Amino acid sequence: MADEPNEADETSLIATDAVTLAEAASALRTGRRDVVKYVERLHDRIESVEPTVHALVPEPGRSDRLTAEAAALRDRYPEPRDRPPLYGVPVGVKDIFHTRGLPTRAGSDLPISELTGAEGSAVAALRDAGALVLGKTVTTEFAYFEPGPTRNPHDPQHTPGGSSSGSAAAVAAGETPLALGTQTVGSTIRPAAFCGIVGFKPSYDRIPTDGVLPLAESVDHVGAFTRDVTGMRVAASVLCDDWETVATDDRPVLGVPTGPYLSQATEVGLDQFDAQVEALERAGYEVRRVRLFNDIDALNERHDRLVAAEAALAHAEWVDEYGDRYAAETADLVREGQSVTVEEVAAVRASRRDLRAEVAAVTAEEGVDVWISPAAPGPAPEGIDGTGDPVMNLPWTHAGVPAVSLPGGRVDGLPVGLQCVGSFMDDERLLARAQSIAAVLAEAFRQ
Repeated sequence: MADEPNEADETSLIATDAVTLAEAASALRTGRRDVVKYVERLHDRIESVEPTVHALVPEPGRSDRLTAEAAALRDRYPEPRDRPPLYGVPVGVKDIFHTRGLPTRAGSDLPISELTGAEGSAVAALRDAGALVLGKTVTTEFAYFEPGPTRNPHDPQHTPGGSSSGSAAAVAAGETPLALGTQTVGSTIRPAAFCGIVGFKPSYDRIPTDGVLPLAESVDHVGAFTRDVTGMRVAASVLCDDWETVATDDRPVLGVPTGPYLSQATEVGLDQFDAQVEALERAGYEVRRVRLFNDIDALNERHDRLVAAEAALAHAEWVDEYGDRYAAETADLVREGQSVTVEEVAAVRASRRDLRAEVAAVTAEEGVDVWISPAAPGPAPEGIDGTGDPVMNLPWTHAGVPAVSLPGGRVDGLPVGLQCVGSFMDDERLLARAQSIAAVLAEAFRQ
Protein backbone atom coordinates (compact mmCIF):
# COMPACT_ATOMS: atom_id res chain seq x y z
CA MET A 1 0.00 0.00 0.00
CA ALA A 2 1.30 3.45 -0.83
CA ASP A 3 2.13 6.04 1.80
CA GLU A 4 -0.67 8.31 0.56
CA PRO A 5 -4.34 7.40 1.04
CA ASN A 6 -6.35 6.86 -2.10
CA GLU A 7 -8.69 9.83 -1.88
CA ALA A 8 -11.43 10.67 -4.33
CA ASP A 9 -11.13 13.69 -6.61
CA GLU A 10 -10.49 16.56 -4.19
CA THR A 11 -12.98 18.77 -6.03
CA SER A 12 -15.68 16.37 -4.79
CA LEU A 13 -17.12 16.73 -1.31
CA ILE A 14 -17.64 12.95 -1.11
CA ALA A 15 -14.47 10.90 -0.78
CA THR A 16 -15.89 7.67 -2.18
CA ASP A 17 -12.46 6.01 -2.27
CA ALA A 18 -11.20 7.32 1.07
CA VAL A 19 -9.34 4.82 3.21
CA THR A 20 -11.63 3.18 5.74
CA LEU A 21 -10.92 2.97 9.45
CA ALA A 22 -9.88 -0.69 9.33
CA GLU A 23 -7.65 -0.10 6.30
CA ALA A 24 -6.02 2.94 7.85
CA ALA A 25 -5.49 1.22 11.20
CA SER A 26 -3.89 -1.81 9.59
CA ALA A 27 -1.62 0.19 7.29
CA LEU A 28 -0.49 2.56 10.04
CA ARG A 29 0.06 -0.15 12.62
CA THR A 30 2.12 -2.34 10.28
CA GLY A 31 4.16 0.53 8.92
CA ARG A 32 2.83 0.32 5.37
CA ARG A 33 1.69 3.90 5.82
CA ASP A 34 3.63 6.58 7.64
CA VAL A 35 1.54 8.32 10.29
CA VAL A 36 2.97 11.79 9.67
CA LYS A 37 2.38 11.59 5.93
CA TYR A 38 -1.12 10.30 6.55
CA VAL A 39 -2.19 13.20 8.77
CA GLU A 40 -0.59 15.67 6.37
CA ARG A 41 -2.63 14.17 3.54
CA LEU A 42 -5.81 14.39 5.61
CA HIS A 43 -5.04 18.02 6.34
CA ASP A 44 -4.90 18.66 2.60
CA ARG A 45 -8.30 17.03 2.28
CA ILE A 46 -9.67 19.21 5.08
CA GLU A 47 -8.31 22.33 3.41
CA SER A 48 -10.05 21.28 0.19
CA VAL A 49 -13.56 20.54 1.48
CA GLU A 50 -13.92 22.34 4.80
CA PRO A 51 -14.71 25.77 3.27
CA THR A 52 -17.92 24.20 1.95
CA VAL A 53 -18.74 21.46 4.44
CA HIS A 54 -17.91 23.28 7.72
CA ALA A 55 -17.77 20.03 9.68
CA LEU A 56 -14.95 21.02 12.04
CA VAL A 57 -14.80 23.65 14.73
CA PRO A 58 -12.09 26.10 13.56
CA GLU A 59 -8.76 25.49 15.28
CA PRO A 60 -5.75 27.73 14.66
CA GLY A 61 -2.62 25.64 14.17
CA ARG A 62 -4.47 22.35 13.71
CA SER A 63 -2.01 21.08 11.10
CA ASP A 64 1.07 21.84 13.20
CA ARG A 65 -0.50 20.26 16.28
CA LEU A 66 -1.49 17.08 14.45
CA THR A 67 1.87 16.75 12.74
CA ALA A 68 3.69 17.13 16.05
CA GLU A 69 1.40 14.61 17.77
CA ALA A 70 1.82 12.14 14.91
CA ALA A 71 5.61 12.48 15.06
CA ALA A 72 5.57 11.97 18.83
CA LEU A 73 3.42 8.86 18.40
CA ARG A 74 5.84 7.49 15.82
CA ASP A 75 8.74 8.07 18.21
CA ARG A 76 6.83 6.40 21.04
CA TYR A 77 6.08 3.27 18.99
CA PRO A 78 8.98 2.73 16.57
CA GLU A 79 8.29 -1.00 16.34
CA PRO A 80 5.08 -2.04 14.53
CA ARG A 81 4.60 -5.02 16.83
CA ASP A 82 4.23 -2.67 19.82
CA ARG A 83 1.64 -0.39 18.27
CA PRO A 84 -1.90 -0.22 19.74
CA PRO A 85 -4.96 -1.05 17.59
CA LEU A 86 -5.81 2.51 16.50
CA TYR A 87 -2.25 3.74 16.18
CA GLY A 88 -2.28 7.01 14.26
CA VAL A 89 -5.98 6.92 13.36
CA PRO A 90 -7.47 10.44 13.52
CA VAL A 91 -10.83 10.89 15.24
CA GLY A 92 -13.23 13.80 15.13
CA VAL A 93 -14.79 14.58 18.51
CA LYS A 94 -18.24 16.14 18.82
CA ASP A 95 -17.91 19.44 20.60
CA ILE A 96 -19.78 18.41 23.73
CA PHE A 97 -16.99 16.02 24.78
CA HIS A 98 -14.38 17.48 27.07
CA THR A 99 -11.09 16.85 25.31
CA ARG A 100 -7.63 17.53 26.68
CA GLY A 101 -6.05 20.56 25.02
CA LEU A 102 -9.17 21.68 23.16
CA PRO A 103 -11.96 23.93 24.48
CA THR A 104 -15.58 22.84 24.65
CA ARG A 105 -18.10 25.25 23.12
CA ALA A 106 -21.07 22.95 22.51
CA GLY A 107 -22.26 25.09 19.61
CA SER A 108 -23.23 27.78 22.11
CA ASP A 109 -22.44 31.38 23.02
CA LEU A 110 -21.75 30.58 26.66
CA PRO A 111 -18.31 31.50 28.02
CA ILE A 112 -15.77 28.73 27.44
CA SER A 113 -14.82 29.02 31.11
CA GLU A 114 -18.24 27.63 32.03
CA LEU A 115 -17.88 24.56 29.81
CA THR A 116 -14.87 22.83 31.30
CA GLY A 117 -14.21 19.38 32.67
CA ALA A 118 -11.98 16.33 32.63
CA GLU A 119 -11.54 14.48 29.35
CA GLY A 120 -14.32 11.98 28.72
CA SER A 121 -13.67 8.25 29.03
CA ALA A 122 -14.58 7.67 25.38
CA VAL A 123 -11.95 10.12 24.16
CA ALA A 124 -9.41 8.75 26.62
CA ALA A 125 -10.09 5.18 25.45
CA LEU A 126 -9.41 6.17 21.85
CA ARG A 127 -6.19 7.93 22.83
CA ASP A 128 -5.10 4.87 24.81
CA ALA A 129 -5.70 2.82 21.67
CA GLY A 130 -3.35 5.11 19.73
CA ALA A 131 -5.85 7.43 18.06
CA LEU A 132 -5.07 11.08 17.36
CA VAL A 133 -7.71 13.72 18.05
CA LEU A 134 -8.25 15.41 14.69
CA GLY A 135 -10.26 18.18 16.33
CA LYS A 136 -13.71 19.12 17.51
CA THR A 137 -16.66 18.60 15.19
CA VAL A 138 -19.62 20.96 14.93
CA THR A 139 -22.69 20.20 17.04
CA THR A 140 -26.08 21.80 17.30
CA GLU A 141 -26.37 23.98 20.39
CA PHE A 142 -25.95 21.69 23.41
CA ALA A 143 -26.80 18.70 21.17
CA TYR A 144 -30.41 19.83 20.70
CA PHE A 145 -31.89 21.28 17.49
CA GLU A 146 -30.31 24.72 16.86
CA PRO A 147 -28.00 23.93 13.91
CA GLY A 148 -24.46 25.06 13.24
CA PRO A 149 -22.95 25.83 9.82
CA THR A 150 -22.34 22.22 8.72
CA ARG A 151 -23.68 21.15 5.31
CA ASN A 152 -24.39 17.77 3.79
CA PRO A 153 -21.41 16.70 1.64
CA HIS A 154 -23.77 15.02 -0.83
CA ASP A 155 -25.55 18.32 -1.46
CA PRO A 156 -24.56 21.45 0.48
CA GLN A 157 -28.10 22.77 0.12
CA HIS A 158 -29.33 20.01 2.44
CA THR A 159 -28.89 19.35 6.15
CA PRO A 160 -26.35 16.77 7.34
CA GLY A 161 -28.71 15.97 10.21
CA GLY A 162 -28.02 16.58 13.86
CA SER A 163 -27.10 16.98 16.49
CA SER A 164 -23.85 15.18 15.55
CA SER A 165 -23.79 17.07 12.27
CA GLY A 166 -20.07 17.75 12.02
CA SER A 167 -19.04 14.22 12.94
CA ALA A 168 -21.21 12.64 10.25
CA ALA A 169 -20.22 15.16 7.59
CA ALA A 170 -16.51 14.89 8.40
CA VAL A 171 -16.52 11.12 7.88
CA ALA A 172 -18.62 11.35 4.71
CA ALA A 173 -16.32 14.04 3.28
CA GLY A 174 -13.17 12.01 3.94
CA GLU A 175 -11.78 14.35 6.58
CA THR A 176 -11.44 11.53 9.10
CA PRO A 177 -12.19 7.79 9.15
CA LEU A 178 -13.76 7.93 12.63
CA ALA A 179 -15.78 10.43 14.63
CA LEU A 180 -17.59 10.47 17.96
CA GLY A 181 -21.16 11.62 18.36
CA THR A 182 -24.02 11.30 20.81
CA GLN A 183 -27.70 10.40 20.62
CA THR A 184 -30.51 11.47 22.91
CA VAL A 185 -33.26 10.99 20.32
CA GLY A 186 -31.75 10.42 16.87
CA SER A 187 -28.50 12.36 16.79
CA THR A 188 -26.25 9.55 15.53
CA ILE A 189 -28.46 7.32 13.40
CA ARG A 190 -30.19 10.16 11.51
CA PRO A 191 -27.08 12.12 10.42
CA ALA A 192 -25.35 8.88 9.44
CA ALA A 193 -28.30 8.09 7.19
CA PHE A 194 -28.40 11.59 5.71
CA CYS A 195 -24.65 11.51 5.00
CA GLY A 196 -24.54 7.96 3.61
CA ILE A 197 -22.23 6.40 6.20
CA VAL A 198 -22.45 3.99 9.14
CA GLY A 199 -23.62 5.30 12.51
CA PHE A 200 -23.75 3.22 15.68
CA LYS A 201 -25.69 3.93 18.87
CA PRO A 202 -24.84 1.23 21.41
CA SER A 203 -26.94 -0.07 24.25
CA TYR A 204 -27.56 2.52 26.92
CA ASP A 205 -24.45 3.12 29.03
CA ARG A 206 -22.35 0.63 27.05
CA ILE A 207 -20.00 3.52 26.27
CA PRO A 208 -19.43 5.74 29.33
CA THR A 209 -20.86 9.26 29.07
CA ASP A 210 -18.66 10.94 31.67
CA GLY A 211 -16.91 14.00 30.32
CA VAL A 212 -19.81 14.70 27.96
CA LEU A 213 -22.07 17.71 28.50
CA PRO A 214 -25.48 16.18 29.22
CA LEU A 215 -28.75 16.91 27.49
CA ALA A 216 -30.87 14.22 29.16
CA GLU A 217 -28.76 11.84 31.21
CA SER A 218 -31.33 9.03 31.30
CA VAL A 219 -31.25 8.66 27.52
CA ASP A 220 -27.93 10.21 26.43
CA HIS A 221 -25.81 7.72 24.47
CA VAL A 222 -22.29 8.05 23.05
CA GLY A 223 -22.20 6.98 19.40
CA ALA A 224 -19.72 6.75 16.55
CA PHE A 225 -19.42 7.20 12.78
CA THR A 226 -17.32 5.27 10.26
CA ARG A 227 -17.44 4.55 6.54
CA ASP A 228 -18.28 0.85 6.91
CA VAL A 229 -19.32 -1.78 9.44
CA THR A 230 -15.89 -3.37 9.57
CA GLY A 231 -14.48 -0.12 10.85
CA MET A 232 -17.32 0.30 13.30
CA ARG A 233 -16.62 -3.09 14.82
CA VAL A 234 -13.00 -2.01 15.36
CA ALA A 235 -14.11 1.27 16.95
CA ALA A 236 -16.75 -0.41 19.12
CA SER A 237 -14.21 -2.90 20.46
CA VAL A 238 -12.26 0.05 21.87
CA LEU A 239 -15.16 2.21 22.99
CA CYS A 240 -17.64 -0.26 24.49
CA ASP A 241 -17.16 -1.69 27.96
CA ASP A 242 -16.53 -5.45 28.13
CA TRP A 243 -16.50 -5.95 24.36
CA GLU A 244 -16.33 -9.54 23.16
CA THR A 245 -15.41 -10.70 19.69
CA VAL A 246 -18.36 -12.39 17.97
CA ALA A 247 -18.03 -14.36 14.76
CA THR A 248 -21.42 -15.08 13.24
CA ASP A 249 -22.26 -16.30 9.79
CA ASP A 250 -25.94 -16.86 10.52
CA ARG A 251 -28.66 -15.18 8.48
CA PRO A 252 -30.81 -13.43 11.08
CA VAL A 253 -34.58 -13.26 10.95
CA LEU A 254 -35.51 -9.65 10.28
CA GLY A 255 -38.49 -7.94 11.86
CA VAL A 256 -40.35 -4.99 10.34
CA PRO A 257 -42.26 -3.03 13.02
CA THR A 258 -45.53 -2.30 11.22
CA GLY A 259 -48.27 0.03 12.41
CA PRO A 260 -48.28 3.69 13.43
CA TYR A 261 -44.53 3.80 14.06
CA LEU A 262 -43.67 2.90 10.48
CA SER A 263 -46.30 5.25 9.07
CA GLN A 264 -44.31 8.20 10.44
CA ALA A 265 -41.91 7.88 7.50
CA THR A 266 -42.56 9.84 4.32
CA GLU A 267 -43.91 8.22 1.18
CA VAL A 268 -40.48 8.52 -0.44
CA GLY A 269 -38.82 7.05 2.64
CA LEU A 270 -41.25 4.13 2.76
CA ASP A 271 -40.77 3.41 -0.94
CA GLN A 272 -37.02 3.17 -0.43
CA PHE A 273 -37.48 1.07 2.70
CA ASP A 274 -39.68 -1.34 0.71
CA ALA A 275 -36.89 -1.60 -1.87
CA GLN A 276 -34.37 -2.35 0.87
CA VAL A 277 -36.59 -5.05 2.36
CA GLU A 278 -37.15 -6.61 -1.06
CA ALA A 279 -33.39 -6.70 -1.68
CA LEU A 280 -32.85 -8.51 1.61
CA GLU A 281 -35.64 -11.00 0.86
CA ARG A 282 -34.12 -11.71 -2.55
CA ALA A 283 -30.83 -12.40 -0.80
CA GLY A 284 -32.52 -15.07 1.32
CA TYR A 285 -33.37 -13.21 4.51
CA GLU A 286 -36.63 -14.11 6.19
CA VAL A 287 -38.63 -10.96 7.00
CA ARG A 288 -41.46 -11.02 9.54
CA ARG A 289 -43.86 -8.09 9.74
CA VAL A 290 -44.94 -7.45 13.33
CA ARG A 291 -46.99 -4.67 14.88
CA LEU A 292 -44.93 -2.75 17.39
CA PHE A 293 -45.14 0.62 19.15
CA ASN A 294 -48.92 0.88 18.82
CA ASP A 295 -48.89 3.84 21.24
CA ILE A 296 -46.21 5.71 19.30
CA ASP A 297 -47.73 9.17 19.82
CA ALA A 298 -47.80 8.71 23.59
CA LEU A 299 -44.30 7.21 23.52
CA ASN A 300 -42.98 10.18 21.54
CA GLU A 301 -44.57 12.55 24.03
CA ARG A 302 -43.10 10.72 27.03
CA HIS A 303 -39.62 10.79 25.60
CA ASP A 304 -39.83 14.46 24.67
CA ARG A 305 -41.02 15.35 28.16
CA LEU A 306 -38.16 13.41 29.72
CA VAL A 307 -35.60 15.17 27.53
CA ALA A 308 -37.08 18.55 28.42
CA ALA A 309 -37.13 17.83 32.15
CA GLU A 310 -33.58 16.55 32.29
CA ALA A 311 -32.31 19.37 30.05
CA ALA A 312 -33.86 21.84 32.48
CA LEU A 313 -31.97 20.19 35.33
CA ALA A 314 -28.67 20.12 33.44
CA HIS A 315 -28.92 23.77 32.37
CA ALA A 316 -30.58 25.32 35.41
CA GLU A 317 -27.60 27.34 36.63
CA TRP A 318 -26.46 28.38 33.15
CA VAL A 319 -29.94 29.49 32.11
CA ASP A 320 -30.22 31.61 35.25
CA GLU A 321 -27.03 33.46 34.38
CA TYR A 322 -26.80 33.25 30.59
CA GLY A 323 -30.38 32.71 29.48
CA ASP A 324 -30.20 35.47 26.87
CA ARG A 325 -27.35 33.63 25.11
CA TYR A 326 -29.39 30.50 24.41
CA ALA A 327 -31.05 29.92 21.04
CA ALA A 328 -34.83 30.26 21.20
CA GLU A 329 -35.52 26.56 20.62
CA THR A 330 -33.11 25.45 23.33
CA ALA A 331 -34.51 28.01 25.76
CA ASP A 332 -38.02 26.77 25.00
CA LEU A 333 -36.93 23.23 25.79
CA VAL A 334 -35.58 24.28 29.19
CA ARG A 335 -38.72 26.25 29.98
CA GLU A 336 -40.90 23.27 29.09
CA GLY A 337 -38.75 21.04 31.27
CA GLN A 338 -39.21 23.30 34.24
CA SER A 339 -42.92 22.51 34.15
CA VAL A 340 -42.45 18.73 34.34
CA THR A 341 -43.18 17.35 37.79
CA VAL A 342 -40.89 15.05 39.72
CA GLU A 343 -43.61 12.38 39.61
CA GLU A 344 -43.83 12.59 35.82
CA VAL A 345 -40.05 12.31 35.45
CA ALA A 346 -40.01 9.20 37.65
CA ALA A 347 -42.84 7.63 35.65
CA VAL A 348 -41.18 8.31 32.29
CA ARG A 349 -37.84 7.00 33.48
CA ALA A 350 -39.60 3.80 34.50
CA SER A 351 -41.24 3.63 31.08
CA ARG A 352 -37.82 3.16 29.50
CA ARG A 353 -37.39 -0.15 31.30
CA ASP A 354 -40.99 -1.13 30.52
CA LEU A 355 -40.50 -0.45 26.82
CA ARG A 356 -37.25 -2.39 26.77
CA ALA A 357 -39.01 -5.36 28.36
CA GLU A 358 -41.91 -5.08 25.91
CA VAL A 359 -39.57 -5.03 22.89
CA ALA A 360 -37.62 -7.98 24.28
CA ALA A 361 -40.83 -9.98 24.80
CA VAL A 362 -42.11 -9.33 21.26
CA THR A 363 -38.67 -10.06 19.84
CA ALA A 364 -38.59 -13.46 21.52
CA GLU A 365 -42.22 -14.31 20.80
CA GLU A 366 -41.94 -13.50 17.10
CA GLY A 367 -38.50 -15.05 16.66
CA VAL A 368 -36.92 -11.79 15.43
CA ASP A 369 -33.15 -11.41 15.52
CA VAL A 370 -32.78 -7.91 14.08
CA TRP A 371 -35.42 -5.21 13.68
CA ILE A 372 -35.16 -3.10 10.54
CA SER A 373 -36.80 0.23 9.79
CA PRO A 374 -36.07 3.52 8.03
CA ALA A 375 -33.20 5.34 9.70
CA ALA A 376 -35.02 8.63 9.08
CA PRO A 377 -38.39 9.58 7.61
CA GLY A 378 -36.71 10.10 4.22
CA PRO A 379 -33.58 11.65 2.72
CA ALA A 380 -32.07 14.82 4.16
CA PRO A 381 -34.47 17.78 3.93
CA GLU A 382 -33.42 20.83 1.96
CA GLY A 383 -31.93 23.74 3.90
CA ILE A 384 -29.61 23.91 6.91
CA ASP A 385 -31.96 25.76 9.26
CA GLY A 386 -33.18 22.41 10.63
CA THR A 387 -31.73 18.94 11.12
CA GLY A 388 -34.62 16.66 10.17
CA ASP A 389 -37.01 14.63 12.28
CA PRO A 390 -35.61 11.96 14.69
CA VAL A 391 -38.97 10.22 15.08
CA MET A 392 -37.80 6.93 13.51
CA ASN A 393 -35.03 6.65 16.11
CA LEU A 394 -36.92 7.76 19.21
CA PRO A 395 -38.48 4.48 20.47
CA TRP A 396 -35.23 2.53 20.14
CA THR A 397 -33.37 5.27 22.00
CA HIS A 398 -36.04 5.32 24.71
CA ALA A 399 -35.63 1.57 25.14
CA GLY A 400 -31.84 1.91 25.18
CA VAL A 401 -31.28 -0.90 22.68
CA PRO A 402 -28.41 -0.87 20.18
CA ALA A 403 -28.98 0.50 16.68
CA VAL A 404 -26.87 0.96 13.56
CA SER A 405 -27.60 2.91 10.38
CA LEU A 406 -26.43 1.37 7.11
CA PRO A 407 -26.26 3.06 3.70
CA GLY A 408 -29.29 1.88 1.78
CA GLY A 409 -29.41 3.56 -1.61
CA ARG A 410 -30.27 7.06 -2.76
CA VAL A 411 -33.28 9.16 -3.63
CA ASP A 412 -32.62 12.04 -6.02
CA GLY A 413 -28.91 11.76 -5.26
CA LEU A 414 -29.33 11.87 -1.51
CA PRO A 415 -28.52 8.88 0.74
CA VAL A 416 -31.21 6.92 2.57
CA GLY A 417 -30.27 4.69 5.49
CA LEU A 418 -31.57 1.43 6.89
CA GLN A 419 -31.78 1.24 10.69
CA CYS A 420 -30.95 -2.14 12.23
CA VAL A 421 -31.74 -2.74 15.91
CA GLY A 422 -30.63 -5.54 18.19
CA SER A 423 -31.30 -6.73 21.71
CA PHE A 424 -30.13 -4.85 24.78
CA MET A 425 -26.41 -5.42 25.47
CA ASP A 426 -26.09 -7.65 22.40
CA ASP A 427 -24.19 -4.97 20.50
CA GLU A 428 -21.49 -7.34 19.29
CA ARG A 429 -23.96 -9.63 17.54
CA LEU A 430 -25.88 -6.71 16.04
CA LEU A 431 -22.76 -5.32 14.35
CA ALA A 432 -21.68 -8.77 13.19
CA ARG A 433 -25.07 -9.31 11.56
CA ALA A 434 -25.14 -5.77 10.19
CA GLN A 435 -21.99 -6.50 8.23
CA SER A 436 -23.72 -9.04 5.99
CA ILE A 437 -26.85 -6.88 5.71
CA ALA A 438 -24.70 -3.93 4.61
CA ALA A 439 -23.08 -6.10 1.93
CA VAL A 440 -26.49 -6.99 0.49
CA LEU A 441 -27.53 -3.34 0.41
CA ALA A 442 -24.28 -2.27 -1.20
CA GLU A 443 -24.72 -4.83 -3.96
CA ALA A 444 -28.41 -4.05 -4.46
CA PHE A 445 -27.90 -0.30 -4.69
CA ARG A 446 -24.34 -0.29 -6.06
CA GLN A 447 -22.98 1.93 -3.26
